[in-house]
Parts: sequence; structure tokens; C-alpha cells
Amino acid sequence: MPSLNIDNIMSRLPHRYPFLLIDKVLDYEKEKFIHALKNVTCNEPQFTGHFPSHPVMPGVLLVEAMAQAGGILAFESVEDEREYLVYFTAIDGVRFRKPVRPGDQVIFELTCLRRRGHMWKLRGEAFVDGELVCEGTLMATLVLQDGA
Repeated sequence: MPSLNIDNIMSRLPHRYPFLLIDKVLDYEKEKFIHALKNVTCNEPQFTGHFPSHPVMPGVLLVEAMAQAGGILAFESVEDEREYLVYFTAIDGVRFRKPVRPGDQVIFELTCLRRRGHMWKLRGEAFVDGELVCEGTLMATLVLQDGA
């Protein structure tokens, strides 16, 4: 099972600090699934305001991290060498089950429900210590970068 470190991830995603939200890809199978992780630390900028006395990872950032993992799966599944960007096109049925706090390690598990060309529909789940903390269905599309 292939894994990707932070250097590999940065070569695939255009995101950078403070918006790069995936630390490692644990494994994936092209067009099938991806498992990725994020280490949540108290040094992240969102915690200065969300919330100073009780830091909680914003749900929107959990969904964004899920989308980034899905983007990596899409990039890894493309056969040609052209450069793409991935755009989030829809989210459905997102539920937040438990708060995510500094010190947690979030494992994202995304499964491809459908792929048509460069359009993807993925089922995403996020776990901390084996407990479901977030889930939803994501849709995204790959688009060629300008000039590619």
C-alpha cells in the first residue's frame, strides 16, 4: 500500500500553511479509497479565536481536510502528466459527531462512490481514536491549470 509524506503531498496540492491540512497519506488505491491523517496542534492559527479558552477544530476545516485528501486521491488517479487543480463542487449530509481538539490525530477515510471523467463523488469519514467525529459526501472536479 503506497503512502505519501508531507513533501509528496505538497508536490500534489497547491495549499500551504496555514491551509495545508493533511500531514500524511497512510495508504490509497487509485480510484478506490484514501486514508490520510492530520495531527492537530495548539499552535494552529484557528485556535487563537476558536476558542481561546476551549480550543475546538472548526468543522469547516475538518471538511476542507477531507476535501484535500480526496483531491490527492483524484491527482493520484489521473493518468496523464498535465497539471490539474481540484475544485470542491458540493458537500452533502455533513455531520459533526464529536469535537476535535489539540492533541488529537484525525484519520480521514474517503471512498470513491462514483467517478465520471474528472468529476468525483466521495464518501468521507473522520475518526479520532477510532471514534467517528465527522462524515459527509463530497463532490469535486479536476480542472487543467492555466497554460497546462
